[in-house]
Amino acid sequence: MKNICKSFPGVHALQSVNLDVKAGEVHALLGENGAGKSTLIKVLGGIYIPEEGEIYINGEKAEICDVKSAQKYGISIIHQELVLVPHMTIAENIFLGREPGKRFADRKKMKADAQELLDAYNLNLKADTLVKDLTIAQQQMVEIIKAISHQSKIVVMDEPTSSISENEVEYLFQIIRELVKKGVGIIYISHKMDELEQICDRVTVMRDGRTVGTAVVSEITKDQLITMMVGRELKRYYTRDYLPQQETVLKCEHISDGNMVKDVSFEVHKGEIVGFAGLVGAGRSEAMKCLFGLTPHVSGDIYINGKKETIRSPGEAMEKGLAFVPEDRKLEGLYQQQSVRYNSTIEVLDEFIKGIFVNHKKEKDITQKYIDMMSTKTPSQEQLIANLSGGNQQKVMIGRWLATNPKVLILDEPTRGVDVGAKSEIYAIMNQLIKEGMAIIMISSELPEIINMSDRVYVMCEGVVRGCFSHEEVTQEKVMQLAAK
Repeated sequence: MKNICKSFPGVHALQSVNLDVKAGEVHALLGENGAGKSTLIKVLGGIYIPEEGEIYINGEKAEICDVKSAQKYGISIIHQELVLVPHMTIAENIFLGREPGKRFADRKKMKADAQELLDAYNLNLKADTLVKDLTIAQQQMVEIIKAISHQSKIVVMDEPTSSISENEVEYLFQIIRELVKKGVGIIYISHKMDELEQICDRVTVMRDGRTVGTAVVSEITKDQLITMMVGRELKRYYTRDYLPQQETVLKCEHISDGNMVKDVSFEVHKGEIVGFAGLVGAGRSEAMKCLFGLTPHVSGDIYINGKKETIRSPGEAMEKGLAFVPEDRKLEGLYQQQSVRYNSTIEVLDEFIKGIFVNHKKEKDITQKYIDMMSTKTPSQEQLIANLSGGNQQKVMIGRWLATNPKVLILDEPTRGVDVGAKSEIYAIMNQLIKEGMAIIMISSELPEIINMSDRVYVMCEGVVRGCFSHEEVTQEKVMQLAAK
């Protein structure tokens, strides 16, 4: 890709960006949210048409004007936000738009071909399973198989490990190594710096819509890459002040939802971060949804500030001082076709609406307060949330729940799909909140995040809390021993 330029109203998204990928290499593409990575990939995939620049495939100039023409050149993109059809089977999703058969789709062949692909990559899935019945991690694997089925020569993976466990990450890397052996060039977008050394050959860094530089991964340090990405040194990545534990604000005893949550007991003190670790499917998110009243609470007791409480709905949970930032901001969190202002204030309407009167100034003041607190990059409060980068969407969602002034803030994968600069900012905000006396529950699949940010870490496996470690005791090995029982 040579001198690629792309603009949107008021924004130069790409300014003379260059990227080259070799056959049989994994080429990392790094940059903060809003650096232009996704826009560049959408140009390669035919979703956007650039104003300037050229694309060459195997040395020949390529005319990529839409998604179909990109696929003809052997380009497949696995987007960060999964684009599978939930009520269709795995087989139907893999072959969507190119079903085998002449006049009618040959469903028998489609199922057999899909099963052959799943088996070839040792995925323990049945081709006739509905996608809605899969975990997010399994859906991610189906997306990869779908890309492979195109016989692609260039595969783009946008945050492929953002929602899968450590074990599944290693399995994904095995698939990537198989593709590399076949001469496939892979563009690998990730905010997890530790993955680069394991799987990537070269790395290109973008910042503010420009190419900063390209380097061989083995010849550059993590700190150098971070400086290239953010344009400054991050003195403290994980920001934590460990304060003496104060009074218990939340205590749960033997919580169960009668399904994935079997026996969960824990407590949270004022002014601390409590981490929840475990493999995908351990029941961590489900336990918090049960606590917040999103799913039925079948048995067990909940105490808030020492008083036994019954929580039957999110409204009741909020009245008791709980707030919940869900894992999937697209499906469970944000109103994609509404503005930043709407998304920032939807939980606190009574703050500025009295009867039929709307105090628009107060609404805007609330919105601006959390834009400033979270350092959210947005042209205005009226910008559609769908037009912001993933990291800035996450900041808006966290700000929305902070506006409810909670005693206990539940963060489910708070930095999923967020760049290192934004992660550092979120960690600093979390640290400031606990210094002000808030309690935070953090679910995360990133063990370094759990270990460095938590006062205590609860480890879950198969719907049960298997153990708890203090900040001084916790290690990756100890967590994985309990998580994999």
